[in-house]
Amino acid sequence: MAAVNSILESLRKDPGFMSCVSRWETLEKRSGKFLPFPADIDPAISGVLKQRGIEKLYTHQARSYETVRKGKNLLVVTPTASGKTLCYNLPVLQGLLEDPEAKGLYLFPTKALAQDQQAELNEIITAGSLPLKAATYDGDTPQSIRVAARETGRIIITNPDMLHSGILPNHPKWIRFLSRLSYVVIDEIHIYRGIFGSHMTNVIRRLRRIAEFYGSSPVFIICSATIGNPAELARRILEDDVEVVDENGAPSGEKHVVLYNPPLVDRVQGIRRGVVLESRRLAARFLEKGVKTIVFARSRVNTELIAGYINRTLASFYTDNHRIRVESYRGGYLPSERRKIEQGLRDGSIQGVVSTNALELGIDIGGLDVSILAGFPGSIASTWQQAGRAGRRNTTSLVILVASAAPVDQYLVTHPDYLFGASPESAYIDPDNLFILISHLKCALFELPFKAGSDFGGPADELLSYLEEEG
Repeated sequence: MAAVNSILESLRKDPGFMSCVSRWETLEKRSGKFLPFPADIDPAISGVLKQRGIEKLYTHQARSYETVRKGKNLLVVTPTASGKTLCYNLPVLQGLLEDPEAKGLYLFPTKALAQDQQAELNEIITAGSLPLKAATYDGDTPQSIRVAARETGRIIITNPDMLHSGILPNHPKWIRFLSRLSYVVIDEIHIYRGIFGSHMTNVIRRLRRIAEFYGSSPVFIICSATIGNPAELARRILEDDVEVVDENGAPSGEKHVVLYNPPLVDRVQGIRRGVVLESRRLAARFLEKGVKTIVFARSRVNTELIAGYINRTLASFYTDNHRIRVESYRGGYLPSERRKIEQGLRDGSIQGVVSTNALELGIDIGGLDVSILAGFPGSIASTWQQAGRAGRRNTTSLVILVASAAPVDQYLVTHPDYLFGASPESAYIDPDNLFILISHLKCALFELPFKAGSDFGGPADELLSYLEEEG
């Protein structure tokens, strides 16, 4: 924290840096709001949390627990690093302990998030000696483990693609699990917009249809980052009512958000220093001071370029007798490579990372102090998501948006009130789009025959009647 404050002071006194700053906004520190553990929570669970230094729950965690325990569908909308994981882990673990036959299904949009959640659950289950088994079931899961996961897993962690192509078409193999499915967790629901979200709605329709066939009616627990219409999106995807918990009780440290326009290198043509080289220069400056830094790049190529430039710049620079280690993180890496980088960020053996938006989501990558956005991410929501990767709880953090030459970037740095005053974008879907709906109807017909009168949802009744008439 002292290093971050020192960096902030040096930046303010640097005329070269400040001449490029169009806005320096300080978001004040916020205290946390707490409630005691629920009276009915199992001592084994509360004991594990107390071992980890958690003596109370944030208000949104306590409200989430109460909502799920009442059997209501839940939507949690709080910022990055606000403890959303406990919002669903607490009621699910409590419910599974009370009912030895109950099952839970966790859906995450990426494998990295699934693995992160697997590690979190394993720690709680092992530390508390809970008689539960959590298993990841995705494309990286070996065939030898998949059978055991189906048969003995109390919590299955997977992604929408695997649910669509691996679980639902093979539901007879999942009878034991689906017949006692009590909880479905859908994390990062703000990702499910447009075509992706339209497909996701139909996958959930198929899941609920098969669960009903086997006699189960799960409670849905949905988590979202801040977007313009989280409740509308959740209800559209779920096609059911949800209770919204959006009052954030987590504390947050002071955050400094800087809009930075690189210096001109050709005033006649208005050409500025490139976003890649400028992001590299700033990141190296922070890493030299021992400040853990993440850089978000707009493309895989830029990710590799920036990481390579930083490592060459710091090749002979050491802190505490260790060379500063910076890694790139993007799609296309082997699972083992991704896990190694994520672990290195958590344990501190990696001091910096350059990533695409793959690390924008809620993967636990430890406490980072500075987040550099190498270009506008494309939306207000993504900007605040990436900004939220720096700073944890009560620590001071710094976010720098380095503008590229793109017109949108230049508009934002010259009109900073737009970024700080605009609400995050809304997410929209159209699950009843004819092309999408027909594809999922084919899947649903393969999985189960339709009852008299469609049990699928949406305009399926009219569509099936039309297809029957047309032969």
